[in-house]
Amino acid sequence: MSSPTVSIEGPTSTTSEGFLAAAKSGGCAPSSYGSSPTSPGDVDPAIWDKIKDHPCFSEEAHHYFARMHVAVAPACNVQCNYCNRKYDCANESRPGVVSEKLTPDQALRKVIAVANEVPQLSVLGIAGPGDACYDWEKTKATFDRVIREIPDIKLCVSTNGLVLPDHVAELAEMNVDHVTITINMVDPEVGAKIYPWIFYENRRYFGIEAARILHARQMLGLEMLSARGILTKINSVMIPGVNDQHLFEVNKMVKERGAFLHNVMPLISDPAHGTHYGLIGQRGPTAMEMMALQDRLEGGAKLMRHCRQCRADAVGLLGEDRGQEFTLDGIPDGVTYEAGKRQAYRQVVAHERRDHEAARSEAIGMVKATDSEKSLLVAVATKGGGRVNEHFGHAKEFQVYEVSPRGISLVGHRKVERYCLGGGGEDATLEGVIAALEGIHIVLCAKIGNRPKEQLSRAGLRVTDAYGHDYIETAVSALYAAELGIRPLAATA
Repeated sequence: MSSPTVSIEGPTSTTSEGFLAAAKSGGCAPSSYGSSPTSPGDVDPAIWDKIKDHPCFSEEAHHYFARMHVAVAPACNVQCNYCNRKYDCANESRPGVVSEKLTPDQALRKVIAVANEVPQLSVLGIAGPGDACYDWEKTKATFDRVIREIPDIKLCVSTNGLVLPDHVAELAEMNVDHVTITINMVDPEVGAKIYPWIFYENRRYFGIEAARILHARQMLGLEMLSARGILTKINSVMIPGVNDQHLFEVNKMVKERGAFLHNVMPLISDPAHGTHYGLIGQRGPTAMEMMALQDRLEGGAKLMRHCRQCRADAVGLLGEDRGQEFTLDGIPDGVTYEAGKRQAYRQVVAHERRDHEAARSEAIGMVKATDSEKSLLVAVATKGGGRVNEHFGHAKEFQVYEVSPRGISLVGHRKVERYCLGGGGEDATLEGVIAALEGIHIVLCAKIGNRPKEQLSRAGLRVTDAYGHDYIETAVSALYAAELGIRPLAATA
């Protein structure tokens, strides 16, 4: 079976040359950390206006704003060895997983209900559980309905890219200015190990032939989006021994074609999920392996370090999922949108963000002014707002910050089971928490009991609640000075 001719030469636009140049440089001012933008000063003002309320495209925004995915697109045209959309656990966060599939009308009902109760909501995304561009009629119908009712919500799609080029013009017409493409390879030899088959132009292709077509279409779609000024985030799954080293080439190639962010995610591989990789025992990377790879990618395309690998029906801030609060059977027919809560929330957040940015700048200035060359990894228990505001025993994850003479930067997160279970099993859970915090020097939380604090200390983990409810950067900078005995010099501008 011969493969179709696939060009990777996309249309260009002279009006988009400035955007494309900015995108190729990461869209940001020079930064030693090279992560997603955290303040208006990190990025071109026009781009900041697009991302400032998008929790996935801006690290700073994810402290304050929520996303919602609606599962209206079940059909898929690419088989991935790490994917099985038939498995669902309500407590699991994994792409492709949903508890209920929706029609466009049902999706509208659900979006209105969430917007009325979750004032942080700023983005509506369609991320499956199949492919949003392949199941295009349902995707477009959903967006058409929602934007008529809630015109200020951002629209976002995630796609494998195979048929993306066919819909770029329509995406632009609908003002969809954020698109995520999953790109795991740029070499078909590597791709053949990840994708058993694709379905393209009414035919199924296998192996290297399939990967070659997929690669060409992904590059074409990325170039077309960049030419139109649509921001793109590239998701790549890190698969040890398969594409982990190859992701350097992926990073380079997507940057050259205008990608705004590169999000490298760990393979989730569990036999219970029924995926090919899970069943053959392909392991996922450790947290330290992930961090090492991301560190080595610095200097290429800007990296997203705050991804939570959301479900295709996720609701809420990154790191939380309130989807089970908004099942269809609990949403009345005829629900109407009430804009008051979202508008009031944005006014409050605008003041909080200004205050946070001033505190962040001061903290980073203090750290950069020290004469130390040491680096620390700090795990922070937080439930949003950019503050140390979560009890250790309630934490389901810890955000990991690196503090060094370069400044303070979010470099990842570690998922854990809650220590406070309301019953037995705390000791076993704490062992899991300790394992998840491998490589961490100090833990910050709003409160911690004496018993877990002592057990963590015996395991070599320092933990303190002395900075509870401070801004994270303020707490980390104070900790850097106090824990290392460094006397801060005058902060630099």
